[in-house]
Amino acid sequence: MKADTRLFGEIEIEDAKIIYLEQGIIGFPDLKHFTLIFDSEREEKSSIMWLQSMDDGQIAIPVMEPSGLIADYNPTVNNELLEPLGELNSENMYVLVTVTVPKEIENISVNLKAPVIVNTDTNRGCQLIVEDDYAVRYQIYDLIQNGKKKAGE
Repeated sequence: MKADTRLFGEIEIEDAKIIYLEQGIIGFPDLKHFTLIFDSEREEKSSIMWLQSMDDGQIAIPVMEPSGLIADYNPTVNNELLEPLGELNSENMYVLVTVTVPKEIENISVNLKAPVIVNTDTNRGCQLIVEDDYAVRYQIYDLIQNGKKKAGE
């Protein structure tokens, strides 16, 4: 599948790497096909990736794995909402949270209330609102800085 993207120019993504979100994402319910873009040349996986729409090249949303920030992130989800994704287990469930990067970088945050859950076996995903009392704007600047300091030790 080809897309002419705002951030990455023209890209071609193998069908096997297209994530299908039947309900779209919050704010963009008509966008159904996405892919994850990250810097594959880095030795370590980049913490921030892009959820690039293949339906509208202008839409790319920064995302990251919450487990790198909050070890005990385990949202409560109505299992009925996950049924369209296929059978999920710890091996094939991939959880991402959206990142908001404002002008003041110290206010960078992630949305823990509305994760994107992907079944990596079926490449089907959904974004949903979790039942837990997680923050919509969970500040992560200090966590990132502390992680950088630990890596340099």
